[in-house]
Amino acid sequence: QVQLVESGGGLVQIGGSLRLSCVASGIISSIARMGWYRQAPGKQRELAAFVTSGGTTNYADSLKCRFTVSRDNAKNTVYLQNNTLKPEDTAVYYCYASIKSTGSRNYYDNWGQGTQVTVSS
Repeated sequence: QVQLVESGGGLVQIGGSLRLSCVASGIISSIARMGWYRQAPGKQRELAAFVTSGGTTNYADSLKCRFTVSRDNAKNTVYLQNNTLKPEDTAVYYCYASIKSTGSRNYYDNWGQGTQVTVSS
């Protein structure tokens, strides 16, 4: 059993910044991908960014050059630095991680409860 908890969301003005954090806890053997999905009001959930265990990062086109995803393997934590925020960045951001728990042979996707980011217009 593992748990992912997000933090850092809130209300910001256009052009502002936020740093989201997500901590994975539990009996964890290893973590492959860690990253973030987001879901805007009335929209489907979309992949925002992720980082592999080897440090390779991937971003949705709308996030490139404005967002930075990173991870701290020692702390089982993934971050999303959101710069120059736009109104269209308003969404619930969900942390996810592909995790192999101790005693398990396979990796399984895990999801956080989400944190709200609201960008004022």
